[in-house]
Amino acid sequence: MKIKVCGITRKEDLQQLVEYQVNYAGFIFYEKSPRFAAPKIDARTVREISGIKKVGVFVNASLEQVQRTILDYGLDMVQLHGDETPAFCATIRETVPVIKAFRVGENVNWSALLAAYIPVTDYFLFDTEAGKAYGGTGKRFNWELLQAYPYAHPFYLSGGIGLEETPELMQLQLPALFAVDVNSRFEERPGVKNMEKVRLFTDQIQSTYLK
Repeated sequence: MKIKVCGITRKEDLQQLVEYQVNYAGFIFYEKSPRFAAPKIDARTVREISGIKKVGVFVNASLEQVQRTILDYGLDMVQLHGDETPAFCATIRETVPVIKAFRVGENVNWSALLAAYIPVTDYFLFDTEAGKAYGGTGKRFNWELLQAYPYAHPFYLSGGIGLEETPELMQLQLPALFAVDVNSRFEERPGVKNMEKVRLFTDQIQSTYLK
């Protein structure tokens, strides 16, 4: 299982993710987010870092903004966390791999939600439904819903995952579960990670999956 730490806003946190062999760093390019990366970490710092995949997170951004940010920050992937259409995903995917995020509530119709996006994305990400907000609840949804996931299309699991969830996480028997995405439960405050918690989490996951 791969690990993605999202909401990175500081160079020192990014460098430590590389040191801990975290697979993906997420940078949020959504102005309404308290973890909005653009004013806090400069593009050159992100562009020049190596040893980790850099994922830009966007919410209903314009095509021009996404494409410009890919170039400026040297992004390896894009995560679309809003109401983006399959056609929009397909266009972005011509440049970089695409993760399309979906918010999961108490019930889910997997085929109605996802079928149109399978041909135009590389991964899905499932986060907790947050009303009119776009993620960031710090709460988890009912993982039992994932037992009925009908596709081989790989996905990231997100939403309220902290150290306490690690034992349950590592026992999930979900063939398409590709990566875990963590954020707010590993912070001192928005955008400032508690890197000791990150280290403990990555050690636990890597010791299980790298045996």
